[in-house]
Amino acid sequence: MSQAARDTANWIVDSGDNLGMPFIIIDKAQARVLVFNAKGQLGGTAPALLGLAIGDDSVPGIGDRKLSSIRPYERTTPAGRFVASLARNLKGEEILWVDYKNAIAMHPVVTSNPKERRTERLASATIKDKRISYGCINVPADFYRKLVSPAFSDTNGVVYVLPETRSNMSVFASYYEVR
Repeated sequence: MSQAARDTANWIVDSGDNLGMPFIIIDKAQARVLVFNAKGQLGGTAPALLGLAIGDDSVPGIGDRKLSSIRPYERTTPAGRFVASLARNLKGEEILWVDYKNAIAMHPVVTSNPKERRTERLASATIKDKRISYGCINVPADFYRKLVSPAFSDTNGVVYVLPETRSNMSVFASYYEVR
């Protein structure tokens, strides 16, 4: 766990910012997802595929656009605090809606385009390999099935996406460092 993720987890638990719900921290700098129960106990961690573009903000209106119209530099995974819940996508597959307005979800890795080598990218030690999506967070299917889905089953939770171009204090309004 990176120091940034550790500090964020400490703040969440110390402040009660998760409001008694399970939570996930997405560490974009490390391309890792960490799942915690409502008490702040780490359940597990896994690599993640993230938005192609570096940045902490979604382009206004991006959630209403066709994928084919989204330019590579617009494909960010936005930083922030999101109340998330399980739902079904248009194919009937379960996903965790992170930022519904901007069409950002967490889901098992998409492998429909073999040229993208997403499974291999997840296994790569190179962070740059993990930048490929339109903004969604792709995780290993087993990790999603065994940790993400059960943690958010029958409840909402909070997803904290750590910034990569700004400070935690500028993204999370009540953030403070716990010593």
